[in-house]
Amino acid sequence: MSLIPSFFGGRRSNVFDPFSLDVWDPFKDFPSSSSLSASFPEFSRENSAFVSTRVDWKETPEAHVFKADLPGLKKEEVKVEIEDDRVLQITGERNVEKEDKNDKWHRVERSSGKFMRRFRLPENAKMEQVKASMENGVLTVTVPKEEVKKPDVKAIEISG
Repeated sequence: MSLIPSFFGGRRSNVFDPFSLDVWDPFKDFPSSSSLSASFPEFSRENSAFVSTRVDWKETPEAHVFKADLPGLKKEEVKVEIEDDRVLQITGERNVEKEDKNDKWHRVERSSGKFMRRFRLPENAKMEQVKASMENGVLTVTVPKEEVKKPDVKAIEISG
């Protein structure tokens, strides 16, 4: 399975391709300009946490593993759900730090607000055995894979 989406060239096959599904948006994480913010409210400052939540997805022989960087959040502030249509959803909210009237802010770069990431899982995912853990601001969601049964191959002797 190639990790390169089909719009970069090449053939499309029946093999599961996470880039071909409508849930994952490859352009969602691109930085936005002020003109984009005016045209598309989802890129506005109050929703900036949507843009800054990064998730890695790797496939091992045993499982699909998702790792999300969620610095400063507690596990109670994050929700991991699996929908009926094989969609993994990670949501949460990073609250704004309380301001004191004596504070003088020089720079604010950490985003706050609600975030949500969704991924359609492949057919070989064991939906009932999904596990999630959080350590040092990194959420790890492990989705075990069903064993793919290899076809029995019988050698046929060629006569003649």
